[in-house]
Amino acid sequence: MAGERPEARSGDPRTAGPARRAADRGRYGRLSRARVLASALELVDREGLSALSMRRLGAELGVEAMALYRYAEGKDALLDGLVEALYLELEERLAGQAEESSWRAELQRVARATYEVCLAHPQAVPLLTTRMLAVPLARRPLAVLRNHERVLTLLTGAGFDDAAVVGLFRAFNSWLIGYVSEELRPMVDNPDEEEPAFRLGLHRMPAHELPVLRGVAAALAERGGTEGLATGLDALLDRLAATG
Repeated sequence: MAGERPEARSGDPRTAGPARRAADRGRYGRLSRARVLASALELVDREGLSALSMRRLGAELGVEAMALYRYAEGKDALLDGLVEALYLELEERLAGQAEESSWRAELQRVARATYEVCLAHPQAVPLLTTRMLAVPLARRPLAVLRNHERVLTLLTGAGFDDAAVVGLFRAFNSWLIGYVSEELRPMVDNPDEEEPAFRLGLHRMPAHELPVLRGVAAALAERGGTEGLATGLDALLDRLAATG
């Protein structure tokens, strides 16, 4: 639309619909999809997914909630937009790095960059699983599909047949998302406690039933980092590439 309708400027409630209101020019200037998604991600980073709603996001941007429907058709579309925002950030990280010469090294680079994005936005990470379970392949954000294409192109270029490409693609994604999920699982029961056992809440676990878990709980609470990610991915690729 070229501009705001005069009726909407007058504040007449009979004519001031959501298509164009003062709402389209919020606290930080005119809205855009990029700005809406960035603000949504900032809100989720700060307060978690449960805090996200069209009304709350509108308040963050200084607009009426109805103004946001031009950029996301509803809550589900907004959640998909957050997934898109994560993958767009991944693209930016990858674009700022030199590509690796081998397909395995390049997969490691993609995995490492994905890990870094996820640790930067841990509250949004569950969407990488839940929205992929809810959204058919063709309806996923284009940034997600471009990532799929990147990985599949690497595997195809390495000379694997279609069956091996599909198997490696699934294994790569499963390991990557699974590893990140393990890294981000809450482990600390009481952050104010200095004693490790009480900090982890080991007194809540029956010693006679869970002796091994209690014994390794402190180690489980430590993140494996990108080194652990790379080691596991190498082992996975060694096994699958040999049988591909």
